[in-house]
Amino acid sequence: MQRLVDNVLAVTKESVKTVTYESLNNIVSLINGVSALLLTILPGKANILEGVHGWELRPTFRGPRFPRWMENGVSSFNQFIHELSVDSDASSSIDYSSEEDFSDDNICPSPLSPSSHASRASSFSRYGGKRMGWLRVILSWILLPANTLLAIVSRLFYSSYPSSARSALLTESEKPSHVSSVKKLHSLKDHIIHRTTDRRRGVIEDLHLAIEIFIEALFEIVQKAACCLVSPVEVIAILWRWFFPCSTGNDDIRGSRSDASAPETEPVETENRTSFRHSLNTDARTCQDVITELGYPYEAIHVITADGYVLLLERIPRRDARKAVYLQHGILDSSMGWVSNGVVGSPAFAAFDQGYDVFLGNFRGLVSREHNEKDISSQQYWRYSINEHGTEDIPAMIEKIYQVKTSELKLSQPEIMEETDNNQPFKLCAICHSLGGAAMLMYVVTRQIEEKPHRLSRLILLSPAGFHHDSNIVFTLMEYIFLTLAPVMAPLIPAFYIPTRFFRMLLNKLARDFHNYPAVGGVVQTLMSYVVGGDSSNWVGVLGLPHYNMNDMPGLSFNVVLHLAQMKRSRKFRMYDYGSASANLEVYGSPEPLDLGEYYGFINIPVDVVAGRKDTVIKPSMVRKHYRLMKKSDVDVSYNEFEYAHLDFTFSHHEELLAYVMSRVLLVDPAPKRQLSEKSMKLKRKGQSRS
Repeated sequence: MQRLVDNVLAVTKESVKTVTYESLNNIVSLINGVSALLLTILPGKANILEGVHGWELRPTFRGPRFPRWMENGVSSFNQFIHELSVDSDASSSIDYSSEEDFSDDNICPSPLSPSSHASRASSFSRYGGKRMGWLRVILSWILLPANTLLAIVSRLFYSSYPSSARSALLTESEKPSHVSSVKKLHSLKDHIIHRTTDRRRGVIEDLHLAIEIFIEALFEIVQKAACCLVSPVEVIAILWRWFFPCSTGNDDIRGSRSDASAPETEPVETENRTSFRHSLNTDARTCQDVITELGYPYEAIHVITADGYVLLLERIPRRDARKAVYLQHGILDSSMGWVSNGVVGSPAFAAFDQGYDVFLGNFRGLVSREHNEKDISSQQYWRYSINEHGTEDIPAMIEKIYQVKTSELKLSQPEIMEETDNNQPFKLCAICHSLGGAAMLMYVVTRQIEEKPHRLSRLILLSPAGFHHDSNIVFTLMEYIFLTLAPVMAPLIPAFYIPTRFFRMLLNKLARDFHNYPAVGGVVQTLMSYVVGGDSSNWVGVLGLPHYNMNDMPGLSFNVVLHLAQMKRSRKFRMYDYGSASANLEVYGSPEPLDLGEYYGFINIPVDVVAGRKDTVIKPSMVRKHYRLMKKSDVDVSYNEFEYAHLDFTFSHHEELLAYVMSRVLLVDPAPKRQLSEKSMKLKRKGQSRS
């Protein structure tokens, strides 16, 4: 009777699983199909989707492409490890090279130090994530009383088994077997490979898993209840023994044997444990994780601005290099953008491979609200504009770079200060994108006005912000809304960001669904492109970047948006307007904000300006205005255009653009050496003779 009940329940359970699974698949397929039909009637989709790598309108639809290192949710390094583990069965050894040579397939080698191997191994444990859905955690709390009851019932059933059967099971489990140990090793290897190559789950996949877990839990309760109904006498007997226990010698023996077998089962239970973050199966990698996974050195430097904001200055260090590169991201971005294309297509890695000390700047404006005052309010934290990016953030980070590099070079090369006549012992080139370019121009101009050194040797501006009057109707509408409603909106909406960890996680998972269901992703990509005037950047792919994760993400201050609207209205690249002549007079010494374009003549370093012909966020006409004003002011400036959209300058891999940027960076020579004095030459010869 018991076997019949178990068989009926098993068949019913699998049938329910199949029906629900197929029903959900059909619903998702219907949504994807309707999205495909909608996509066919949306105007301008050809340019928008074909401009994104990985999109082909004919003959099939494919999802928008993620960066190379996270295609299908798997980093390129993890794929390499998986292939290496397969190839290692056929070859006994593999030779590695850490020299900076380029192979025929244009793959730049990365340094493979023992520390990088350790960091990679640690990244496996951090980001392997077992295939458990985040809904399982919620359901476990909901079903906690039921699970407790089931545990009691299962204990009753176990104690009702005959002692001979239990002893036979224990004896069988206690038998050592060499074959089983070999199988465990193979299964462990497969488990590690599976974890390192496992991809993130989207909302739909989590829903599939949650439904399956719910059905399993429900039928487990039904099965236990059926067992109680089929064998009520045994249940009563077990309960009687529980309330009136009597110890026997056999019980002691069974207890001792159970205790003896406990250590054997403990590692298995420990191995199955997983953390809350792993169960959610989201990608929460940081810039540090990407850099170290690819075998590069990494250093984090915390910088405190004059107004108390704590910034993260990240570094790929070459401590003895006398040339450095500083990369500054744009709006709603982070340092992740400079490393998102892996070893081959990222400016940060390309500069490091060319012998540069690489620094990655991060503006203020993270959801975590890092500040000296731990209890700072949201209104106070987000009260900043582009002024603070250019006059507080960048000066603090560049001065920190100067302090770090100068002290390191003094230690490694003691004669360097005399060689450079006590000037800056290294050359620093800045590469900036979008808002980062506007902030960098503001920094250089204001430092020159204040007669302070800016420490830079060259500027490379990729689609810099500053002039915005030539834009689409959506930006114009936003300009009128923000300028008209600013007094009302500013106290209510200090910034634009996703406030809770749940919704940030949801966005991260939806980005995966947009990739798994290409028609839905295509509709979202097209609609987002409409908002920014038809720009064909991979907007859906950007949403899947790890810097938009459940733990943190870059936000956008209301005053930054208002500052951009002011620039658009005034048709000038100027500093923030505080709303009244008296407030501006107090800050700038004039009733009007400072017009930075009028002071381009103070720029005393070479500048390379780059625009994208497909960029509708900052159109080439607006970038050319920077160039014309600089040319008119006799600045050493160059101008170039590429067939790229706005995010292609950092997010997409374009060898032509990367080659051009690196060619401009290489124009910066190391700090020139001054002829040593006669006394110094004598001391140097004396030291050489002693050695």
